[in-house]
Amino acid sequence: MNDNVFPLGKEDLLKAYRTMKTIREFEERLHVDFGRGDIPGFVHLYAGEEAAATGIMIHLNDQDRIASTHRGHGHCIAKGVDIGAMMGEIYGKVTGACRGKGGSMHIADLSKGMMGANGILGAGSPLACGAALAAKTLGHGGIGMSFTGDGASNQGTFLESLNLAAIWNLPMVFVVENNGYAESTSVDYATAVDSYADRAAGFGVPGVIVDGTDFFAVYEAAGEVIRRAREGGGPSLLECKMVRFFGHFEGDAQTYRGEGENEHNRENRDCLKLFRARVTEAGVIDGGALDAIDSEVLAAIDKAVEQAVAAPLPEAADLTTDVYVRY
Repeated sequence: MNDNVFPLGKEDLLKAYRTMKTIREFEERLHVDFGRGDIPGFVHLYAGEEAAATGIMIHLNDQDRIASTHRGHGHCIAKGVDIGAMMGEIYGKVTGACRGKGGSMHIADLSKGMMGANGILGAGSPLACGAALAAKTLGHGGIGMSFTGDGASNQGTFLESLNLAAIWNLPMVFVVENNGYAESTSVDYATAVDSYADRAAGFGVPGVIVDGTDFFAVYEAAGEVIRRAREGGGPSLLECKMVRFFGHFEGDAQTYRGEGENEHNRENRDCLKLFRARVTEAGVIDGGALDAIDSEVLAAIDKAVEQAVAAPLPEAADLTTDVYVRY
């Protein structure tokens, strides 16, 4: 088999793997550092879900706007936000993307089209609708995209945004990241419909369900709905069924998990393992090239942490800066 069988060429495949590996190692490092008490506030880790953010965001550019969630590190990295600035923000330092004022749940970088993570469940969908309306009005071909978890998808803000996007035919993609749990509540218990694609149909919006652990499946499905939005076809919903390797938050005892569930997911549903196996078995990429990326990513994460630890904290006078936007 050659790389013509794949929807992406070798360089793009390597880029995708680097992005997924960066997300994974970023989160694994935070898991360790938070456990040591080095990081203030809460963190919600995206490990296990890397194929979704990467497979979707590879289609986007800086003009496209996304609105993220409290579990937003993976979205930030896949959208191109600098990991040094992210780490500085998580450590609460002035070198952070938001000068240390936002922390883990509020990282933003408008220059990359990352409107921000959000600690309020379901709050990103109306913001992304606003970005989609701006793109439609300006006619520059950009889109709006919101990421929402399975729990937040029961929020009124999410459902109202689906309705609004349909009425105004907005260039909008609603991504539902269904990892099976709304905090600690099973999606089977808390959601009446069988899938979020069924819910989208209630608003006249097409919905697509995809295996969120399969980068290639996500890439192809996302490409279709994003193309549709750019070409004036209106909003779509993309449900990615996936797994998270850690708890809802760091410190979560995960007593709601079945025995051996985490171990099973790590062994059989790891999107990086699945990606690596597919491209190496097909002979498209040599395992040594992926190993080299692994080493480079680990070095980059180490550097980001070192810089964040060494950076200064905000001053008291910084409290009143960045409060208002001046046009």
